[in-house]
Amino acid sequence: MNAMDLMEGEVVVTGRLVDASNATLYGYLKNNKDLKVIYKPIAGERPLWDFTSGNLASREVAAHKFSEIFDFNLVPPTVMRDGPYGKGMVQLWRSNSQPSNLIEIGQSDHPDLRKITMFDCLINNADRKYGHLLILDDGRIQGCDHGVCFHIEDKLRSVLWQFAGESFTESEMEILRRVISHDLKDDFQSLLQDDEINAIRERAIRLLNEPFFPLPATDRPSIPWPPV
Repeated sequence: MNAMDLMEGEVVVTGRLVDASNATLYGYLKNNKDLKVIYKPIAGERPLWDFTSGNLASREVAAHKFSEIFDFNLVPPTVMRDGPYGKGMVQLWRSNSQPSNLIEIGQSDHPDLRKITMFDCLINNADRKYGHLLILDDGRIQGCDHGVCFHIEDKLRSVLWQFAGESFTESEMEILRRVISHDLKDDFQSLLQDDEINAIRERAIRLLNEPFFPLPATDRPSIPWPPV
């Protein structure tokens, strides 16, 4: 399926993920009960001191769009649309995606984890937890919960530091070149502020000039809490 399939039909809420810090509702689309979704209404976002209020859902949609444009294919289909509690983010629900050995997988050198690490560096993910990894039935790994990304200040926090210090491959550097040359404003101006869009290119330039995975920060926490 693609993201536009999530725009069809009424969102029906059947439950809530109670461990989430913001309102995170589970349900399905009325025209297809087999299509399970996560719905995060903007009205249910808890204000953060360092992110503008009311735009976490936009950042989730921007993360999916960024993943698709640059062929990371790491974020489940995600859209902005109306729902029973107002406008918000709707994302395809990946069922049975967090096995009991999730942390063990998350500490491995799986190639998708390396892709997620680069993706997080570019979108400046401040909250990559083990619980935000999705292990698909075919062995691929995706990620979710990208509401606190794209800040202009360096806020990278992650549990995925196993690639720190490793040099980028030529294909990884080509991704950085694509980001630098791409018209980011045209694709993201409805979702992010201009300085946040400019910061994406600046991060890509910095990574290309120092072509290795960043080391954990020493002047601030480099791992989100809790890490799961």
